Amino acid sequence: MENLLLNQFNNVISIQWPYNEFEEPYHPLTPRELFELAYHTCNSIGMRNIMIKLSQSETTGGSQAIFYSNTKKFLSIETFDDCLRARKYFPEGSSGDKLINDIYPKLKRRKELFAIKNIELKLALLKTILVERKLDECANYVMLKDINRKVYFSIGDARESAAVVPMFMEAEGSSLVQLALNKWMTIVQTFDHEKPFPENYVAGLLKNLMQIKKWVLNLLTTNLDK
Repeated sequence: MENLLLNQFNNVISIQWPYNEFEEPYHPLTPRELFELAYHTCNSIGMRNIMIKLSQSETTGGSQAIFYSNTKKFLSIETFDDCLRARKYFPEGSSGDKLINDIYPKLKRRKELFAIKNIELKLALLKTILVERKLDECANYVMLKDINRKVYFSIGDARESAAVVPMFMEAEGSSLVQLALNKWMTIVQTFDHEKPFPENYVAGLLKNLMQIKKWVLNLLTTNLDK
């Protein structure tokens, strides 16, 4: 299905709109680790991920994510050979100050805290951010009314990724999250996998996805910032 927001970003926003930006070197993290931290730090319930591309290697640049906010602003995160760059694009009469004044300091602090965490906790955090990304991916497919096969597998990826993370599964409320994901996998499995996601199910699935996303964001923030 055509991603009109992504087309608008590529053809108009990224060329014509003003933006604020920051660049952050990777050391002592890998490009993928800093990208994942930046993804979570830039994300919120009011943000929709409209595109993600991951580098084939965790130790090189080439990853990119683009968000669209409920305030009609766009935010891009991209990894290069020597640094990560984030840009907040905003319309005339608005600003991207939050990127510099709030998100950037928070990311720098999380980078420091992440670097000194033990390997087991680092892996748990990265796997939980993967769940966050898969929830976003599913929400975007649903909003685009993409084919049911993509929706089904993104829900399944989120569920299976969560199931192997003790930090996730042992947290209060995790059983309700897994029940909701299982419910929607069962529902979507009954649909023709090559047809668009049905309109009459959009609101219900999006509501559940946002409830789960809020829970995951809180779980991650609690464990990242301590």
